[in-house]
Amino acid sequence: MIFINFKTYEQGSGENAITLTGILEEVATETKIKVIPVVQSADIQEVVQSTKLEVWAQTIDPVEFGAHTGAVLPEAVSEDGASGTFLNHSENKFRDYEKLKLAVKRAKEINLKTLIFADNIEELEKVSVLYPDYVSYEPPELVGSETTSVATAHPEIIKKAAEVSKAKGLPLIAGAGIHSREDVKKSLELGAVGVAVASGVVKADNPREKLLDLTEGFK
Repeated sequence: MIFINFKTYEQGSGENAITLTGILEEVATETKIKVIPVVQSADIQEVVQSTKLEVWAQTIDPVEFGAHTGAVLPEAVSEDGASGTFLNHSENKFRDYEKLKLAVKRAKEINLKTLIFADNIEELEKVSVLYPDYVSYEPPELVGSETTSVATAHPEIIKKAAEVSKAKGLPLIAGAGIHSREDVKKSLELGAVGVAVASGVVKADNPREKLLDLTEGFK
């Protein structure tokens, strides 16, 4: 399983998001590896209409219908076709744990799957009790790194994270700096069930070639 976070990169926005998703679908079909594009809320409907892949939102806000200008309403991304959502990514943290808790509750109310990110083991233990569908250990200092991955820099912590998630019956997704088949293979060996990738694929000169290389790590 590979989550591809489009973030707000130009290569993953608007029409480019549709084009990139088409490439992801080709690779997923060819390799039989599950690939999930995680797109901006404004692009969800168009991307969903263009693909057979499961599409996720980058976040939702813990709000209901009402006066919440600028908020990402869970019902809106669900209606547009999103199957799940990231929560608590290092670039969009819930500084208030109660709000994160409410966001998970709201997602579950409308059957949106959730992946909650944690910066460290302590936070991972805390968010695991919310029982999302997936959890991810992603050290913020390595997010976006093109040279160092979490698998090579902190293998012992991935192993510990896998122990924490397994104890709660939650699948672990490894993220931050994942950019090669070796990173993927190492992450799986340490107990992760998949990886989260962003710039390594989205900003690659050849996204198809890069994603194919990552899928080799599952063999």
